[in-house]
Amino acid sequence: MKKLLLLLLITSISFAQNADRKYISHTWKNTVLEVKTSDGNYEIKPYSEKIIETSFIPKGEPFNPNSHAVVKTPEKIKPFFKKTESSLVLTTKEIMVVINKSPFKITYSNKGKVMLSEKSGYIKRNDSTEVLQFNIDNSEALYGGGARALGMNRRGNRLQLYNRAHYGYETKAELMNFCIPLVMSSKLYAVHFDNAAIGYLDLDSKNNNTLEYETISGRKTYQVIVGDNWTDLISNYTDLTGKQPLIPRWSLGNFSSRFGYHTQDEVENTIKKFEQNQIPVDAVILDLYWFGKTIKGTMGNLDWEKDNYPNPEKMIADLNAKGVKTVLITEPFILTTSSKWQETVDKNVLVKDKYNKPATWDFYFGNTSVVDIFKPEGKDWFWNVYKRLINQGVGGMWGDLGEPEVFPSKVMTAGGKADEVHNIYGHNWAKLLADGYKKDFPTQRPFILMRAGYSGSQRFGMIPWSGDVSRSWGGLQSQMEIALQMGMQGLGYIHSDLGGFAGDYFDNELYLRWLQYGVFNPIFRPHAQEEVASEVARKDIVTMEKAKKSVELRYQLMPYNYTLSFDNNQKGTPLMRPLFFEEPNNADLTTVAGTYFWGNDFLIKPITKPGTTSTEVYFPKSSNWYDFYTDEKHTAGTTETIKANEDYIPTFVRGGSFIPMIETIQNTTKYSLSNFNLHYYFDGSVSNSSGKLYNDDGTTPNAYEKGQYEIINFNSNTNGKTVVIKMATVTGKNVTTTDKNISVLIHNIKAKRIFVNGQEQIYKTFQEPLQVNVTMTKGTTSEIKIEY
Repeated sequence: MKKLLLLLLITSISFAQNADRKYISHTWKNTVLEVKTSDGNYEIKPYSEKIIETSFIPKGEPFNPNSHAVVKTPEKIKPFFKKTESSLVLTTKEIMVVINKSPFKITYSNKGKVMLSEKSGYIKRNDSTEVLQFNIDNSEALYGGGARALGMNRRGNRLQLYNRAHYGYETKAELMNFCIPLVMSSKLYAVHFDNAAIGYLDLDSKNNNTLEYETISGRKTYQVIVGDNWTDLISNYTDLTGKQPLIPRWSLGNFSSRFGYHTQDEVENTIKKFEQNQIPVDAVILDLYWFGKTIKGTMGNLDWEKDNYPNPEKMIADLNAKGVKTVLITEPFILTTSSKWQETVDKNVLVKDKYNKPATWDFYFGNTSVVDIFKPEGKDWFWNVYKRLINQGVGGMWGDLGEPEVFPSKVMTAGGKADEVHNIYGHNWAKLLADGYKKDFPTQRPFILMRAGYSGSQRFGMIPWSGDVSRSWGGLQSQMEIALQMGMQGLGYIHSDLGGFAGDYFDNELYLRWLQYGVFNPIFRPHAQEEVASEVARKDIVTMEKAKKSVELRYQLMPYNYTLSFDNNQKGTPLMRPLFFEEPNNADLTTVAGTYFWGNDFLIKPITKPGTTSTEVYFPKSSNWYDFYTDEKHTAGTTETIKANEDYIPTFVRGGSFIPMIETIQNTTKYSLSNFNLHYYFDGSVSNSSGKLYNDDGTTPNAYEKGQYEIINFNSNTNGKTVVIKMATVTGKNVTTTDKNISVLIHNIKAKRIFVNGQEQIYKTFQEPLQVNVTMTKGTTSEIKIEY
């Protein structure tokens, strides 16, 4: 501790902050450190042992305590404060903040190592923009800034913070729909800049080891977050900004979606094609033709176009009876030509111009305004639209163009000027929906598909997608990076329009490879423009049969995937995870996005180039890995050339892992764990391992917290001669469980004798994988013992 303090003091002398900033005084009260300087005040307070918030309040400016991102209440901890003639030191169990008085400097350290320090700290530039500036070291990789296609290590980029769609992007997209003011470092810390206004995030673009946050206005507040590992760091960040609610189980199924279904008959006939070909499907998504016959001029109608949808209530009811949810697109834009224009003007729910009249402007779809969701009247009006549709039976909502796509700076809202609220429009739109469901439909988990959001949007149940990606191989190649980065930033359900959206490029190989990747994606949702069919059921016979295999595998993995969703809900852990999560000190992995973990137990290598016959795969050194399709073993820490199969992408399972699966079902209304398969990948080098399967009714909000759940825990122990597998169920206090018939399939083992709950099982031959049938009853533990 003393050596570190001495080092920090010496370092601060050579790298002083703003030379004009002078320490004047400080107070330490109720675990908050306030430091008065010559040009403003600092307020530093711990939120936990691993999160500290620092705010700078320039002289003459009031402090704004309101955050759009943070929901955590500071924990009751006992930080240590020490003052000397030359410094102030605030420490938690994990973070040390040292403030050198002269020259003034603030430095943050974790476990004896400096993370970062304020360089010039707060700066107000001549153009009136405001900056927070930091020193970083020359070795760390940097991630964050939202959804972009720049390469995994985003150091060297100056990132604009202004949510904006990038139509038809491929491998390069500097600015997209989610601009999150969060930086994460390979040194296992994060800095979140807690301000919604537009600006820039500079990740050392000048190559001088400088991190800068620049904004037009607002709070000069940031949180420094640390973690023991990557999952811990993300868990701490999502503690701060909110955890994702558990999504409805049907959301993990297959969607029928395109731009778009023109008529009720077209919707019904499309679902019939899924049924006739026995292709699983859980939802159909209706694009903008549900409220208008034409693309232009009708946005804002927000009601059924009765000529083409003559009986929507019956259509929805019939689909619901088949187990297929209906999801509708909506936009916040109200065109002056829409049927709702005069109503929204009369009810005063639109954004305003400088004359306090409804602001209007032109964009692709027509002359428009936008609902002011920051105004109570606007929020209530918009929610009543949704409430009416949900009462008609609609199962989910799609919020499109919520950046907002065109939002002139001149516009005024009840929450501030357009540029002050631009990046939180989608965020607050999702909040409007989440709050409405809690109030009026408290027994229903919402499905909220959104194209734009902000820090913490995950806590509203937002399911984001990666925008209007090009239907091309380049479009596919960027998707892993976007999904991995967004998952690290709390938005674990980011996904893409499977097959690609923009353009009329026709390539069945691309379509199939994208769907094969989609199996191991948070949401499985093919979607495209009308020129090329996106639905599996509308493909040619050969392509349909191949794509159907991907859809079926998606459903077979439902127990595993739903358990991933539970872990995301409880811990914030992403469903897709970069390789460096397990090897944080392996510099070669800091830029890798093309191979990733699906949950803890799958290693996935998508095929993203046409005609690929083989691909290189690195097998992380933490485990041996087994081919999901052939059981071939791949040794930990090696790189191999793997042959590419046209029917699936390279997929590997961690040695010692448990993978629960079911047989294919038509949709999740047929989901049951009365009978399921449990695959165990035996590896003699793994002395013990564990896994679990989470289950609830798939629909009740907060089912786990309400005690309406069951968890089946799996454990294995191996001593070189025997392997023992135990299965035990933990149930909530308000759930009724059923007996479960489990087919345990044990891979990669040559058995001699098998015992189930102490009774030897007689087999004529031992096939591979070895199948052992077990019936679990409530309150019992089952054990399989294998001598090999």
